[in-house]
Amino acid sequence: MTTGTDPLAPLAQLDGVPEAVAEVRKNVDRLYGHRVMRRRAGEVTSESALRGARASAALEGADWPLEEVRRRTDFGADPEARTVGAALRLSAEAGQLLSVWRTSPLQVLARLHLLAAGDGDPAAGRPRRDGEQAAPLFPLEVAATETVATGAPDGPVGELPPPPPPAEAAARLDQLAGLLAARAERLTGGAPALVVAAVVHGELLALRPFGSYNGLVARAAQRIVLTAEGLDPKAICPAEVGLAELGTAAYRRALLGYLEGTPEGVSRWVVHCAAGLGLGVRESTAVCEAMQRGMV
Repeated sequence: MTTGTDPLAPLAQLDGVPEAVAEVRKNVDRLYGHRVMRRRAGEVTSESALRGARASAALEGADWPLEEVRRRTDFGADPEARTVGAALRLSAEAGQLLSVWRTSPLQVLARLHLLAAGDGDPAAGRPRRDGEQAAPLFPLEVAATETVATGAPDGPVGELPPPPPPAEAAARLDQLAGLLAARAERLTGGAPALVVAAVVHGELLALRPFGSYNGLVARAAQRIVLTAEGLDPKAICPAEVGLAELGTAAYRRALLGYLEGTPEGVSRWVVHCAAGLGLGVRESTAVCEAMQRGMV
């Protein structure tokens, strides 16, 4: 057993984070105690995966109605359809990657990107190489909203800095994987699952290690962490739904805080991820209520 200190543990004490962690834990526990979960947990998991995929695609600019996502079978016709299809494939397979994640997170990330990009992409499943650029995280946003940085909560969103070059991104990804592997060997202690998930999510958005679909991969990895770390073991809390509900501008603004690397910025990011998860819990609670009334 590894006995060293978890380097992520201090993040759990940043301003606002203990309260956010406690609130999320309380709400998740309440959802797991819902009477519908005793009989129809598998259905709630499936619905959460569908709604999470729809929301993750919406954050990429492919904002389709839920019923359209549920109805469609062809996801190769245009860029939006391919994005929705990629998000659905990630949600469908994320739960099957938990055991591999605990020992080889880099292998899981490669698998996630392969699923998203598809076999026809020669760069699918491998990190960027020298000279290869990462696609924008928010490709369909109006450029004017990206030009002015401000600290105001509702002000214009600053421009995201470019990702690090491939060699640096790969080195930082290796460090993240080593940290996660060390956590897997540590039986107790360390940062709570919400903090770990937020860091994995934020690092993947910061590094943009692949040439495409980095946002989808980052949000799928967050879902895997929340499940693997035991906060949401049945994957019924679609944090992506909450992030989409909070809005792309707020998502970008929180990410900029994380990229600053200051205690205030990192805290803002973790709290934002917690808010997204909390709204995802509310979404699945509504699903459970509808099932209980016989509407689903």
